[in-house]
Amino acid sequence: MRNKVPRQSRGTVTTATVTDPALVKRAVKAAALGNAMEWFDFGVYSYLAVTLGKVFFPSGNPTAQLLSTFGAFAAAFLVRPLGGMVFGPLGDRIGRQKVLAVTMIMMAVGTLAIGLIPSYAAIGVGAPILLLAARLVQGFSTGGEYAGATTFIAEYAPDRKRGFLGSWLEFGTLAGYIAGAGLVTLMTALLSSEDLLSWGWRIPFLIAGPMGVIGLYMRTKLEETPAFAAELEKAAREERERPKVPLRDMITGQWKGLLLCMGLVLIFNVTDYMLLSYMPSYLTSELHYDETHGLLVVLGVMVLMMIVQPFAGALSDRVGRRPVIAAGCAGFFFLSVPALLLIRQGSLFAIALGMGALGLLLVCFTAAMPSALPALFPTRVRYGSLSIGFNVSVSLFGGTTPLVVTALIGATGDVMMPAYYMMAAAIIGGVAVWFMAESAGRPLPGSPPAVETQAEARAVRAA
Repeated sequence: MRNKVPRQSRGTVTTATVTDPALVKRAVKAAALGNAMEWFDFGVYSYLAVTLGKVFFPSGNPTAQLLSTFGAFAAAFLVRPLGGMVFGPLGDRIGRQKVLAVTMIMMAVGTLAIGLIPSYAAIGVGAPILLLAARLVQGFSTGGEYAGATTFIAEYAPDRKRGFLGSWLEFGTLAGYIAGAGLVTLMTALLSSEDLLSWGWRIPFLIAGPMGVIGLYMRTKLEETPAFAAELEKAAREERERPKVPLRDMITGQWKGLLLCMGLVLIFNVTDYMLLSYMPSYLTSELHYDETHGLLVVLGVMVLMMIVQPFAGALSDRVGRRPVIAAGCAGFFFLSVPALLLIRQGSLFAIALGMGALGLLLVCFTAAMPSALPALFPTRVRYGSLSIGFNVSVSLFGGTTPLVVTALIGATGDVMMPAYYMMAAAIIGGVAVWFMAESAGRPLPGSPPAVETQAEARAVRAA
């Protein structure tokens, strides 16, 4: 998998890890598939919310049904930090690969279970209880998924290509969301309302079973990351077990990295959920735009983002993570109001232009964050500290974005509130970028340089 080339420096011996391109490619695919599966479920659940409300919460009140369905959806966000606190430290203790295999199994089982739950008409109150339980399983597993996947790719990737390779993780996110939302749109067009309500809604969730098996197979065939393997080798040379890092130390001992992580994740997820989750509802509720057309616009924006994503990741390798993320923060601060004014103009061209501008700004985060966030923490606590910081920030700020913005519009009557909210998030993100260190082209903290060829390794040794 790798070769280690000694490097003599100031009286100490360090090593350079020579990566295996084929193995790196497999690692990226395996990690991205898990993210795709998570967001496939996200897209399916969001766009089947009305149907699921009728199946599991038949109160006769459409609003109550929808609120109950999204309540079960939101419950998954509440347990994400708990999942991060369990799976993150476990990943630092027993290995990234093992934990990511477990999270893949749990995600697949939770999503598949939703497709198998009998309706309220069949088993009564047991149906919504089982739905809530399945959502909690999904949320708990997701708490260890994203941080583990970013850690996995970052620790496999050579230093000079970490941004490019990490960007494929969010490529998987976009692909999963498009697949989920696109499948629901296709089913809605092909099936009658009765068929969709009686059995059609189950199909997208049942697809999770085969996807989970494929993802699990890919992950179990991978070796442990070079960085974690080096930690194990060091412990073996010293004839000791790897010390267990207490959860307290992952927080208090890494407080600066955690604060930076939470600030970066805040701008990343506020803008992400605003654009991809809230804006379709905004188009419908505030602009009285047809739901299907609103969804198609968002899907078009996501396709545009997928096309740009790898190029933006490669750009972060060339110019640095900080300039790319800073550009996104500045863009959202200065362009959120003009973009929303364009969207509110109402024509298809204006909406597409405004949404497309916000989507391209969002790529600054989706492309650079998967490589920037793992570099905030040393190897021995990377999975755990990143899981905690990421999931706490997502639960407090990202997942609540649609709810908070809706409440702010209701309280103030100001329909420009989405733009102001993104601007506030951009300020916080900008402060985090100001204090973060540049990591592009540099080894991860606590890890030796990672290179692609023996020639590069010799250059490292000679430096």
